[in-house]
Amino acid sequence: MASQSENDLSCPVCHDIYRDPVILSCSHSFCRLCLQTWWSEILEPNCPTCKKTNLSNDPPRNLALKNLCEAFLLQRDKKPSAVSEPLCSLHHEKLRLFCLDHQQPVCIVCRDSIAHKDHRFNPTEEAAKDHREELQKHLKPLQDKLKVFEQVKGKFDQTAEHIKVQAQQMEKQIKEEFKKLLQFLQNEEKARLAALRQEEEQKLRKMEEKIESLSREIETLSETIRATEEQLRAGNISFLHNYKVSVIRVKQRPLMEDPLLDSGALIDVAKHLGNLTYNIWNKMKKKMVSYTPVILDPNTAHPQLILSDDLTSVSLGGRQKVPDNPERFDYDKVVLGSEGFDSGTHIWDVEVGKEGFWAFGVVNESFERKVEALSGFWQLCLHGEKYIVQTSADTYKFLSVKKLQRVRVQLECDRGKLSLFDLDANTLMHTFKHNFTEKLFPYLLTKKEPLKILPVILKVDEHITPLSTRFRPHFETRKKF
Repeated sequence: MASQSENDLSCPVCHDIYRDPVILSCSHSFCRLCLQTWWSEILEPNCPTCKKTNLSNDPPRNLALKNLCEAFLLQRDKKPSAVSEPLCSLHHEKLRLFCLDHQQPVCIVCRDSIAHKDHRFNPTEEAAKDHREELQKHLKPLQDKLKVFEQVKGKFDQTAEHIKVQAQQMEKQIKEEFKKLLQFLQNEEKARLAALRQEEEQKLRKMEEKIESLSREIETLSETIRATEEQLRAGNISFLHNYKVSVIRVKQRPLMEDPLLDSGALIDVAKHLGNLTYNIWNKMKKKMVSYTPVILDPNTAHPQLILSDDLTSVSLGGRQKVPDNPERFDYDKVVLGSEGFDSGTHIWDVEVGKEGFWAFGVVNESFERKVEALSGFWQLCLHGEKYIVQTSADTYKFLSVKKLQRVRVQLECDRGKLSLFDLDANTLMHTFKHNFTEKLFPYLLTKKEPLKILPVILKVDEHITPLSTRFRPHFETRKKF
Protein backbone atom coordinates (compact mmCIF):
# COMPACT_ATOMS: atom_id res chain seq x y z
CA MET A 1 0.00 0.00 0.00
CA ALA A 2 2.84 2.33 0.88
CA SER A 3 4.55 1.54 -2.43
CA GLN A 4 1.35 2.27 -4.36
CA SER A 5 0.93 5.60 -2.51
CA GLU A 6 4.51 6.55 -3.25
CA ASN A 7 3.94 5.87 -6.95
CA ASP A 8 0.78 7.99 -6.90
CA LEU A 9 2.70 10.87 -5.33
CA SER A 10 5.66 10.69 -7.75
CA CYS A 11 6.29 13.25 -10.50
CA PRO A 12 6.13 11.68 -14.01
CA VAL A 13 9.28 13.59 -14.98
CA CYS A 14 11.72 13.09 -12.07
CA HIS A 15 9.93 9.98 -10.58
CA ASP A 16 10.41 11.38 -7.09
CA ILE A 17 7.89 12.72 -4.57
CA TYR A 18 6.38 15.98 -5.87
CA ARG A 19 8.22 19.16 -4.87
CA ASP A 20 6.11 22.34 -5.21
CA PRO A 21 3.56 20.61 -7.56
CA VAL A 22 1.61 22.58 -10.17
CA ILE A 23 -1.44 21.42 -12.19
CA LEU A 24 -2.03 21.96 -15.91
CA SER A 25 -5.34 22.52 -17.63
CA CYS A 26 -5.18 18.89 -18.79
CA SER A 27 -5.31 17.84 -15.08
CA HIS A 28 -1.77 16.43 -15.05
CA SER A 29 0.54 17.55 -12.24
CA PHE A 30 4.32 18.01 -12.19
CA CYS A 31 7.04 19.56 -10.04
CA ARG A 32 7.30 23.22 -10.94
CA LEU A 33 11.07 22.94 -11.58
CA CYS A 34 10.66 19.74 -13.64
CA LEU A 35 8.00 21.43 -15.82
CA GLN A 36 10.14 24.53 -16.35
CA THR A 37 13.12 22.37 -17.29
CA TRP A 38 10.94 20.35 -19.71
CA TRP A 39 9.58 23.48 -21.39
CA SER A 40 13.05 25.03 -21.70
CA GLU A 41 14.10 22.13 -23.94
CA ILE A 42 11.20 22.26 -26.44
CA LEU A 43 9.98 24.92 -28.88
CA GLU A 44 6.30 24.95 -27.82
CA PRO A 45 5.20 24.25 -24.19
CA ASN A 46 3.12 21.08 -23.86
CA CYS A 47 2.18 18.50 -21.25
CA PRO A 48 4.99 15.95 -20.73
CA THR A 49 2.34 13.22 -20.33
CA CYS A 50 -0.46 13.91 -22.89
CA LYS A 51 1.42 16.42 -25.10
CA LYS A 52 -1.48 18.92 -24.99
CA THR A 53 -0.43 22.44 -26.08
CA ASN A 54 -1.87 25.95 -25.59
CA LEU A 55 -1.17 25.71 -21.88
CA SER A 56 -0.73 28.59 -19.44
CA ASN A 57 2.86 29.72 -18.94
CA ASP A 58 2.21 30.09 -15.21
CA PRO A 59 0.20 27.04 -14.06
CA PRO A 60 -1.37 27.22 -10.59
CA ARG A 61 0.01 25.35 -7.57
CA ASN A 62 -1.69 22.06 -6.71
CA LEU A 63 -2.11 22.67 -2.96
CA ALA A 64 -4.00 19.45 -2.27
CA LEU A 65 -1.26 17.36 -3.84
CA LYS A 66 1.38 19.40 -2.02
CA ASN A 67 -0.26 18.67 1.34
CA LEU A 68 -0.53 14.95 0.56
CA CYS A 69 3.16 14.79 -0.37
CA GLU A 70 4.27 16.58 2.80
CA ALA A 71 2.11 14.26 4.97
CA PHE A 72 3.51 11.19 3.21
CA LEU A 73 7.12 12.32 3.68
CA LEU A 74 6.49 13.08 7.35
CA GLN A 75 4.97 9.65 7.95
CA ARG A 76 7.73 7.86 6.05
CA ASP A 77 10.46 9.62 8.04
CA LYS A 78 8.92 8.48 11.33
CA LYS A 79 9.04 4.77 10.40
CA PRO A 80 12.18 2.96 11.62
CA SER A 81 14.24 1.47 8.86
CA ALA A 82 13.62 -2.25 8.82
CA VAL A 83 16.77 -4.34 8.57
CA SER A 84 15.99 -7.87 7.55
CA GLU A 85 17.67 -10.40 9.82
CA PRO A 86 19.70 -13.03 7.91
CA LEU A 87 18.30 -16.55 7.96
CA CYS A 88 19.90 -19.99 7.72
CA SER A 89 20.41 -20.81 4.05
CA LEU A 90 19.47 -24.49 4.71
CA HIS A 91 16.54 -24.28 7.12
CA HIS A 92 15.40 -20.63 6.79
CA GLU A 93 15.49 -20.26 10.56
CA LYS A 94 17.04 -17.38 12.50
CA LEU A 95 20.73 -17.79 13.30
CA ARG A 96 20.67 -17.92 17.09
CA LEU A 97 23.78 -20.04 17.76
CA PHE A 98 27.47 -19.97 16.86
CA CYS A 99 29.33 -23.23 16.14
CA LEU A 100 32.71 -23.00 17.85
CA ASP A 101 34.09 -25.90 15.80
CA HIS A 102 33.07 -24.56 12.38
CA GLN A 103 33.34 -20.92 13.50
CA GLN A 104 30.05 -19.94 11.84
CA PRO A 105 26.52 -18.88 12.86
CA VAL A 106 23.88 -21.66 12.75
CA CYS A 107 20.20 -22.12 13.54
CA ILE A 108 18.60 -24.45 16.09
CA VAL A 109 17.93 -27.08 13.42
CA CYS A 110 21.61 -27.05 12.40
CA ARG A 111 22.60 -27.77 16.03
CA ASP A 112 20.77 -31.07 15.91
CA SER A 113 21.97 -32.03 12.42
CA ILE A 114 24.67 -34.63 11.63
CA ALA A 115 26.94 -31.90 10.24
CA HIS A 116 27.28 -30.41 13.74
CA LYS A 117 27.20 -33.60 15.83
CA ASP A 118 29.14 -33.27 19.13
CA HIS A 119 30.04 -29.67 18.28
CA ARG A 120 30.22 -26.86 20.81
CA PHE A 121 27.82 -23.92 20.55
CA ASN A 122 27.47 -20.50 22.08
CA PRO A 123 24.66 -17.98 21.74
CA THR A 124 25.44 -15.56 18.95
CA GLU A 125 25.48 -12.65 21.45
CA GLU A 126 28.22 -14.28 23.57
CA ALA A 127 30.18 -15.46 20.54
CA ALA A 128 30.02 -12.02 18.95
CA LYS A 129 31.22 -10.42 22.20
CA ASP A 130 34.17 -12.85 22.52
CA HIS A 131 35.16 -12.50 18.89
CA ARG A 132 34.86 -8.71 19.03
CA GLU A 133 37.26 -8.69 21.99
CA GLU A 134 39.65 -11.00 20.15
CA LEU A 135 39.48 -8.91 16.99
CA GLN A 136 39.98 -5.74 19.03
CA LYS A 137 43.07 -7.34 20.58
CA HIS A 138 44.49 -8.02 17.10
CA LEU A 139 43.42 -4.58 15.92
CA LYS A 140 45.15 -2.74 18.77
CA PRO A 141 48.73 -3.13 17.41
CA LEU A 142 47.54 -1.86 14.04
CA GLN A 143 45.88 1.13 15.67
CA ASP A 144 49.03 1.83 17.70
CA LYS A 145 51.15 1.50 14.58
CA LEU A 146 48.83 3.87 12.71
CA LYS A 147 49.27 6.47 15.46
CA VAL A 148 53.05 6.07 15.24
CA PHE A 149 52.95 6.40 11.45
CA GLU A 150 50.76 9.51 11.72
CA GLN A 151 53.20 11.03 14.23
CA VAL A 152 56.16 10.17 12.01
CA LYS A 153 54.34 11.57 8.99
CA GLY A 154 53.78 14.77 10.97
CA LYS A 155 57.52 14.93 11.61
CA PHE A 156 58.22 14.24 7.95
CA ASP A 157 55.81 17.02 6.94
CA GLN A 158 57.52 19.37 9.39
CA THR A 159 60.91 18.34 8.01
CA ALA A 160 59.77 18.97 4.44
CA GLU A 161 58.56 22.46 5.40
CA HIS A 162 61.83 23.10 7.25
CA ILE A 163 63.79 22.05 4.16
CA LYS A 164 61.86 24.63 2.13
CA VAL A 165 62.56 27.31 4.76
CA GLN A 166 66.23 26.35 4.86
CA ALA A 167 66.49 26.56 1.07
CA GLN A 168 64.78 29.96 1.01
CA GLN A 169 67.00 31.35 3.77
CA MET A 170 70.18 29.99 2.20
CA GLU A 171 69.19 31.28 -1.24
CA LYS A 172 68.68 34.73 0.29
CA GLN A 173 72.05 34.63 2.08
CA ILE A 174 73.88 33.35 -1.01
CA LYS A 175 72.38 36.14 -3.11
CA GLU A 176 73.35 38.72 -0.47
CA GLU A 177 76.94 37.43 -0.37
CA PHE A 178 77.23 37.47 -4.16
CA LYS A 179 75.69 40.94 -4.17
CA LYS A 180 78.46 42.10 -1.82
CA LEU A 181 81.10 40.43 -3.98
CA LEU A 182 79.62 41.95 -7.13
CA GLN A 183 79.51 45.40 -5.49
CA PHE A 184 83.15 45.01 -4.46
CA LEU A 185 84.14 44.01 -8.01
CA GLN A 186 82.18 46.91 -9.48
CA ASN A 187 83.84 49.36 -7.09
CA GLU A 188 87.24 47.85 -7.85
CA GLU A 189 86.54 48.13 -11.58
CA LYS A 190 85.63 51.82 -11.19
CA ALA A 191 88.75 52.50 -9.11
CA ARG A 192 91.07 50.79 -11.57
CA LEU A 193 89.49 52.48 -14.59
CA ALA A 194 89.75 55.83 -12.78
CA ALA A 195 93.46 55.17 -12.10
CA LEU A 196 93.92 54.30 -15.78
CA ARG A 197 92.14 57.49 -16.91
CA GLN A 198 94.20 59.59 -14.49
CA GLU A 199 97.49 58.19 -15.79
CA GLU A 200 96.25 58.64 -19.36
CA GLU A 201 95.42 62.31 -18.70
CA GLN A 202 98.74 63.01 -16.95
CA LYS A 203 100.86 61.48 -19.68
CA LEU A 204 98.82 63.01 -22.48
CA ARG A 205 99.19 66.44 -20.82
CA LYS A 206 102.98 66.05 -20.68
CA MET A 207 103.09 64.96 -24.31
CA GLU A 208 100.86 67.86 -25.35
CA GLU A 209 103.20 70.32 -23.54
CA LYS A 210 106.21 68.85 -25.35
CA ILE A 211 104.39 68.92 -28.69
CA GLU A 212 103.39 72.56 -28.15
CA SER A 213 106.97 73.60 -27.27
CA LEU A 214 108.37 71.72 -30.22
CA SER A 215 105.79 73.26 -32.54
CA ARG A 216 106.90 76.78 -31.48
CA GLU A 217 110.54 75.89 -32.12
CA ILE A 218 109.66 74.46 -35.54
CA GLU A 219 107.79 77.64 -36.42
CA THR A 220 110.76 79.88 -35.43
CA LEU A 221 113.28 77.74 -37.30
CA SER A 222 111.02 77.62 -40.32
CA GLU A 223 110.76 81.46 -40.38
CA THR A 224 114.56 81.85 -40.13
CA ILE A 225 115.17 79.29 -42.87
CA ARG A 226 112.52 80.87 -45.11
CA ALA A 227 114.08 84.40 -44.76
CA THR A 228 117.62 83.09 -45.33
CA GLU A 229 116.54 81.09 -48.36
CA GLU A 230 114.96 84.27 -49.82
CA GLN A 231 118.32 86.05 -49.39
CA LEU A 232 120.08 83.19 -51.12
CA ARG A 233 117.75 83.57 -54.07
CA ALA A 234 118.23 87.38 -54.27
CA GLY A 235 120.52 89.04 -56.78
CA ASN A 236 124.22 89.34 -56.09
CA ILE A 237 124.22 93.03 -55.13
CA SER A 238 121.17 92.64 -52.87
CA PHE A 239 122.60 89.45 -51.38
CA LEU A 240 125.93 91.11 -50.63
CA HIS A 241 124.22 94.13 -49.05
CA ASN A 242 122.31 91.87 -46.63
CA TYR A 243 124.87 89.13 -46.24
CA LYS A 244 126.24 90.21 -42.86
CA VAL A 245 122.78 90.64 -41.36
CA SER A 246 121.68 87.22 -42.62
CA VAL A 247 124.80 85.52 -41.27
CA ILE A 248 124.35 87.14 -37.89
CA ARG A 249 120.66 86.08 -37.79
CA VAL A 250 121.53 82.51 -38.66
CA LYS A 251 124.43 82.30 -36.21
CA GLN A 252 122.46 83.88 -33.42
CA ARG A 253 119.72 81.32 -33.82
CA PRO A 254 120.61 78.71 -31.13
CA LEU A 255 120.14 75.07 -32.06
CA MET A 256 118.53 73.06 -29.25
CA GLU A 257 119.36 69.40 -28.81
CA ASP A 258 117.23 66.92 -30.67
CA PRO A 259 114.12 66.29 -28.56
CA LEU A 260 113.82 62.75 -27.20
CA LEU A 261 110.86 60.80 -25.85
CA ASP A 262 111.12 60.66 -22.05
CA SER A 263 111.38 57.29 -20.30
CA GLY A 264 108.04 56.21 -18.89
CA ALA A 265 106.05 58.30 -21.34
CA LEU A 266 103.72 55.42 -22.14
CA ILE A 267 100.99 54.08 -19.87
CA ASP A 268 102.29 51.48 -17.42
CA VAL A 269 100.37 48.55 -18.90
CA ALA A 270 101.96 46.01 -16.58
CA LYS A 271 100.84 47.96 -13.52
CA HIS A 272 97.22 47.92 -14.64
CA LEU A 273 96.99 44.45 -16.19
CA GLY A 274 99.75 42.41 -14.58
CA ASN A 275 98.31 39.73 -12.22
CA LEU A 276 95.03 41.64 -12.39
CA THR A 277 92.80 38.85 -11.10
CA TYR A 278 95.31 37.87 -8.41
CA ASN A 279 95.66 41.46 -7.16
CA ILE A 280 91.88 41.84 -7.06
CA TRP A 281 91.54 38.53 -5.19
CA ASN A 282 94.30 39.52 -2.76
CA LYS A 283 92.56 42.82 -2.04
CA MET A 284 89.23 41.04 -1.71
CA LYS A 285 90.78 38.56 0.70
CA LYS A 286 92.03 41.37 2.95
CA LYS A 287 88.75 43.30 2.96
CA MET A 288 85.96 40.76 2.47
CA VAL A 289 87.11 37.16 2.72
CA SER A 290 87.60 35.39 6.05
CA TYR A 291 88.25 31.75 6.86
CA THR A 292 87.00 29.98 9.97
CA PRO A 293 88.48 26.50 10.57
CA VAL A 294 85.31 25.18 12.27
CA ILE A 295 81.83 25.83 10.84
CA LEU A 296 78.85 24.98 13.04
CA ASP A 297 76.16 22.61 11.77
CA PRO A 298 72.65 24.06 12.39
CA ASN A 299 71.09 20.61 11.84
CA THR A 300 72.72 19.47 15.12
CA ALA A 301 71.82 22.56 17.18
CA HIS A 302 69.52 22.25 20.21
CA PRO A 303 66.17 23.98 19.46
CA GLN A 304 66.99 26.78 21.93
CA LEU A 305 70.29 27.67 20.26
CA ILE A 306 70.53 30.44 17.68
CA LEU A 307 73.40 30.42 15.18
CA SER A 308 74.83 33.45 13.42
CA ASP A 309 74.33 33.78 9.66
CA ASP A 310 77.96 32.81 8.99
CA LEU A 311 77.59 29.72 11.28
CA THR A 312 80.53 30.70 13.51
CA SER A 313 78.83 31.75 16.77
CA VAL A 314 76.00 30.46 18.95
CA SER A 315 73.76 32.04 21.58
CA LEU A 316 70.80 30.96 23.71
CA GLY A 317 67.28 31.99 22.71
CA GLY A 318 63.68 30.84 22.77
CA ARG A 319 62.77 27.34 21.64
CA GLN A 320 62.48 27.23 17.86
CA LYS A 321 60.21 25.01 15.81
CA VAL A 322 62.69 22.71 14.09
CA PRO A 323 62.53 19.02 13.06
CA ASP A 324 63.60 16.44 15.62
CA ASN A 325 66.10 14.87 13.21
CA PRO A 326 68.54 12.19 14.48
CA GLU A 327 71.52 14.58 14.34
CA ARG A 328 69.92 17.23 16.56
CA PHE A 329 70.71 17.54 20.28
CA ASP A 330 67.59 17.57 22.45
CA TYR A 331 69.00 17.13 25.95
CA ASP A 332 72.11 19.32 26.19
CA LYS A 333 72.20 22.78 24.58
CA VAL A 334 74.92 21.71 22.16
CA VAL A 335 75.84 22.35 18.54
CA LEU A 336 78.51 20.40 16.65
CA GLY A 337 80.99 21.44 14.04
CA SER A 338 80.03 20.49 10.51
CA GLU A 339 83.17 18.37 10.00
CA GLY A 340 84.63 15.58 12.10
CA PHE A 341 88.32 14.69 12.41
CA ASP A 342 90.00 11.29 12.70
CA SER A 343 93.53 12.14 11.53
CA GLY A 344 95.96 15.06 11.32
CA THR A 345 96.27 18.19 13.45
CA HIS A 346 93.47 20.73 13.69
CA ILE A 347 93.44 24.11 15.42
CA TRP A 348 90.61 26.52 16.16
CA ASP A 349 90.16 29.45 18.53
CA VAL A 350 87.07 30.10 20.67
CA GLU A 351 85.95 33.43 22.08
CA VAL A 352 84.25 32.69 25.41
CA GLY A 353 81.75 34.45 27.66
CA LYS A 354 82.61 35.95 31.03
CA GLU A 355 79.85 34.34 33.09
CA GLY A 356 77.06 31.79 33.08
CA PHE A 357 77.69 28.22 32.05
CA TRP A 358 79.43 27.22 28.83
CA ALA A 359 81.57 24.37 27.58
CA PHE A 360 83.41 23.39 24.43
CA GLY A 361 85.86 20.80 23.17
CA VAL A 362 85.35 17.60 21.17
CA VAL A 363 82.91 14.68 21.35
CA ASN A 364 82.83 11.20 19.85
CA GLU A 365 80.71 10.68 16.77
CA SER A 366 78.54 8.26 18.80
CA PHE A 367 77.92 10.86 21.53
CA GLU A 368 74.33 10.65 22.87
CA ARG A 369 72.13 13.47 21.59
CA LYS A 370 68.63 12.75 22.90
CA VAL A 371 69.54 11.79 26.49
CA GLU A 372 72.18 12.80 29.01
CA ALA A 373 75.67 11.64 27.96
CA LEU A 374 78.03 10.73 30.81
CA SER A 375 81.17 10.16 28.73
CA GLY A 376 82.61 10.44 25.23
CA PHE A 377 83.60 14.12 25.54
CA TRP A 378 86.68 16.18 26.34
CA GLN A 379 85.85 19.72 27.35
CA LEU A 380 86.71 22.98 29.04
CA CYS A 381 83.77 24.55 30.87
CA LEU A 382 82.92 27.53 33.07
CA HIS A 383 80.76 26.63 36.05
CA GLY A 384 80.22 28.82 39.09
CA GLU A 385 83.07 31.17 38.08
CA LYS A 386 85.48 28.22 38.02
CA TYR A 387 87.16 26.78 34.93
CA ILE A 388 87.02 22.98 34.75
CA VAL A 389 88.47 20.41 32.34
CA GLN A 390 86.39 17.27 32.17
CA THR A 391 86.19 13.90 30.38
CA SER A 392 83.20 12.33 32.15
CA ALA A 393 80.63 13.11 34.81
CA ASP A 394 83.08 11.97 37.51
CA THR A 395 86.44 12.84 35.91
CA TYR A 396 87.27 16.55 36.12
CA LYS A 397 89.92 19.02 37.28
CA PHE A 398 89.78 22.68 38.33
CA LEU A 399 92.15 25.05 36.53
CA SER A 400 93.94 27.85 38.32
CA VAL A 401 93.47 30.45 35.60
CA LYS A 402 91.97 33.93 35.65
CA LYS A 403 89.32 35.30 33.34
CA LEU A 404 89.56 33.71 29.90
CA GLN A 405 88.70 35.57 26.72
CA ARG A 406 90.15 33.48 23.90
CA VAL A 407 91.06 29.81 24.04
CA ARG A 408 92.89 27.80 21.40
CA VAL A 409 91.93 24.16 20.88
CA GLN A 410 94.64 22.02 19.27
CA LEU A 411 93.59 18.49 18.34
CA GLU A 412 96.35 16.05 17.34
CA CYS A 413 94.43 12.95 16.32
CA ASP A 414 97.44 10.78 15.43
CA ARG A 415 99.18 11.56 18.73
CA GLY A 416 96.03 11.24 20.84
CA LYS A 417 96.31 14.75 22.30
CA LEU A 418 93.87 17.61 22.83
CA SER A 419 95.54 20.78 24.14
CA LEU A 420 93.93 23.96 25.47
CA PHE A 421 95.80 27.30 25.41
CA ASP A 422 95.06 30.70 26.88
CA LEU A 423 95.71 32.87 23.82
CA ASP A 424 95.95 36.15 25.69
CA ALA A 425 98.36 34.83 28.34
CA ASN A 426 100.25 32.71 25.79
CA THR A 427 100.13 29.66 28.09
CA LEU A 428 99.21 26.00 27.88
CA MET A 429 96.39 25.31 30.35
CA HIS A 430 95.78 21.57 29.95
CA THR A 431 96.38 18.60 27.65
CA PHE A 432 94.07 15.58 27.39
CA LYS A 433 95.76 12.36 26.34
CA HIS A 434 93.59 9.58 24.97
CA ASN A 435 93.64 6.87 22.33
CA PHE A 436 90.87 8.27 20.17
CA THR A 437 89.10 5.48 18.28
CA GLU A 438 86.17 7.42 16.78
CA LYS A 439 85.83 10.47 14.61
CA LEU A 440 85.82 13.58 16.80
CA PHE A 441 83.56 16.60 16.30
CA PRO A 442 84.18 20.07 17.74
CA TYR A 443 81.26 21.30 19.81
CA LEU A 444 79.98 24.36 21.71
CA LEU A 445 77.56 24.40 24.64
CA THR A 446 76.10 27.54 26.22
CA LYS A 447 73.35 28.34 28.69
CA LYS A 448 73.78 32.10 28.67
CA GLU A 449 76.47 34.07 26.86
CA PRO A 450 77.39 33.45 23.21
CA LEU A 451 80.44 31.48 22.09
CA LYS A 452 82.23 32.21 18.84
CA ILE A 453 84.74 30.39 16.63
CA LEU A 454 87.32 33.02 15.59
CA PRO A 455 88.52 33.39 11.98
CA VAL A 456 92.17 33.00 11.05
CA ILE A 457 94.30 35.21 8.81
CA LEU A 458 94.67 33.75 5.33
CA LYS A 459 98.01 34.42 3.62
CA VAL A 460 99.65 33.24 0.40
CA ASP A 461 103.40 32.62 0.12
CA GLU A 462 104.75 32.82 -3.42
CA HIS A 463 107.58 30.38 -4.12
CA ILE A 464 109.03 30.81 -7.60
CA THR A 465 110.71 27.84 -9.25
CA PRO A 466 112.03 27.50 -12.82
CA LEU A 467 109.24 27.31 -15.39
CA SER A 468 106.49 27.76 -12.82
CA THR A 469 105.14 29.82 -9.94
CA ARG A 470 103.73 27.86 -7.04
CA PHE A 471 101.38 29.20 -4.40
CA ARG A 472 101.28 27.68 -0.98
CA PRO A 473 98.33 28.86 1.12
CA HIS A 474 98.63 28.75 4.88
CA PHE A 475 96.88 30.17 7.88
CA GLU A 476 98.73 32.71 9.94
CA THR A 477 98.15 32.00 13.61
CA ARG A 478 98.28 34.76 16.16
CA LYS A 479 100.76 33.09 18.49
CA LYS A 480 102.81 29.96 18.37
CA PHE A 481 103.30 27.69 21.33
